[in-house]
Amino acid sequence: MQKKKMFEVLDKGFVEFVDMMGNDLRAVEAARVSFQKGLSSKARDKKLIKYLMENGHESPFEHIVFTFRVKAPMFVARQWFRHRISSFNEISGRYSIIKHEFYYPQKMRKQDKVNRQGSLFGFDDEKESSSIEMIKRQTENCYDTYESLLNQGVAREMARMVLPLNIYTQWYWTINVRSLMNFLNLRADSHAQYEIQEYAKVIADIFNEQCPWTYESFIKHYYKGDLLIDKTGE
Repeated sequence: MQKKKMFEVLDKGFVEFVDMMGNDLRAVEAARVSFQKGLSSKARDKKLIKYLMENGHESPFEHIVFTFRVKAPMFVARQWFRHRISSFNEISGRYSIIKHEFYYPQKMRKQDKVNRQGSLFGFDDEKESSSIEMIKRQTENCYDTYESLLNQGVAREMARMVLPLNIYTQWYWTINVRSLMNFLNLRADSHAQYEIQEYAKVIADIFNEQCPWTYESFIKHYYKGDLLIDKTGE
């Protein structure tokens, strides 16, 4: 059992490394079973990881599996859950009362007029504080309504309808490394939304710490994004 580690993200969020199954050597063993062989020397095993990544032989990496616990705003969760080749268990607003925890950005972003689904830092300084205050005021009104509905006896599954997308949720996420690399390609990239980028960078750091050979080859031969720094020293 791995020792749990928690890393803060945004204002109230986190990524917790819960545990994992396998490591760099598990991918080596899975690849060599084709020839009825196992581990060799450190140099040869690391070279095989490089060969697999460089040549697109990805299935051996499915035998390395991570489990995380994540706390993030609801709108981040909805982007995250699009990565369907993984397993999720989330807090239920039907079974429990959702806590008064909301994400408030420190800086506002303006709409990118070239990339219509993107945003840019550099929002109007004079309007920034009032914009953030508008979000806070509306958020508090929504939560007050939620509590009032609960106090009137409205079912939790109905009262939650009024809650905004910046409310925090939590989930367990189990994913194999092949799918994890796909997640990082898409979310550790400047075209992804800023908030999920911040989570993706933490996930990448954990990946690097736990599977350094695989991470090194991923960065050099497979990674298509532009945010992660090669931390191998080469």
